[in-house]
Amino acid sequence: MSTVNLPLILAVDDEASNLQLLRQILQDNYRLRFAKDGPRALELVREECPDLVLLDVMMPGMSGYEVCAALKADPRTASVPVIFVTALTDTDDELEGFEAGAVDYITKPVSPPVVRARVRTHLSLVRMEELRATRLEIVQRLGLAAEYKDNETGLHVIRMSHFSRILGLAAGMSETEADDLLHAAPMHDVGKIGIPDRILQKPGPLDPDEWKIMQSHATIGAEIIGEHQGGMLALARNIALTHHEKWDGSGYPQGLAGKEIPLEGRITAIADVFDALTSVRPYKKAWSEQEALDFLVEQKGRHFDPALVDLFMGQMPAIRAIRQRWAEDAQELKAA
Repeated sequence: MSTVNLPLILAVDDEASNLQLLRQILQDNYRLRFAKDGPRALELVREECPDLVLLDVMMPGMSGYEVCAALKADPRTASVPVIFVTALTDTDDELEGFEAGAVDYITKPVSPPVVRARVRTHLSLVRMEELRATRLEIVQRLGLAAEYKDNETGLHVIRMSHFSRILGLAAGMSETEADDLLHAAPMHDVGKIGIPDRILQKPGPLDPDEWKIMQSHATIGAEIIGEHQGGMLALARNIALTHHEKWDGSGYPQGLAGKEIPLEGRITAIADVFDALTSVRPYKKAWSEQEALDFLVEQKGRHFDPALVDLFMGQMPAIRAIRQRWAEDAQELKAA
């Protein structure tokens, strides 16, 4: 591998012998930079952000705790893992380090196998987080692609995704589950990519044959996302496939009824319809909030899960905050 592609580690210690030892332990697998005090360390970080920092605690002038706090206070370096390498072994010292933002402690005198293992582990965690962020970005971009094709704006998927998260929490989801729902919901209409423009963008009503083709976007979306054992993509597939099912069994594509419809499908159905009703579309004016809420109530037990409608209405302050933050006219003003 080219050395340019190797992870960069910054080692900071006021003792040259300690830096030399770290060089011997790590130089075969990583690019290394060295600093003998806190200000120099922060200067090097500004020149090139490292992938990981090995940081001594007891240094003259600026302590390791202060260096770590400075790194965590800067959005550009807040996610860089910091491992303290120190002779301090007291529990209170470790607690102070973790409170400053460190991810681990290595005690001096250091053991080469321990240093290599800890560095490898935390760099792997960083890589996993980068892959997760990239996957989320791809999912969101696919969701936006479907909205552009459907003459809707990307703000629709943002709003309905946040509505879904709010309703998911109200329905008893954990924070992690609700966050997965937030990230999966933008894929709800990805299957519209496979619907011909003559149908998708038709200004008037669809005839029965066209409507049948339009309904196929649910199964197309599920096919695009694919089969997954679990996690956010499995959730996205369920949403794409079931967000047009109805509580009374009259929806599509499978005619599921009641709790046969996955919770995520029932949640996104409400979030999607509410935002669509309260938004301007080429074929209609925006409904008022009250008109949209009246429709949800009217459709309790028919289109929507009655209990979820009640929960949604109980979350209106949070729903309004999302609508205000991601308002179409606010976005237009920003662009003007």
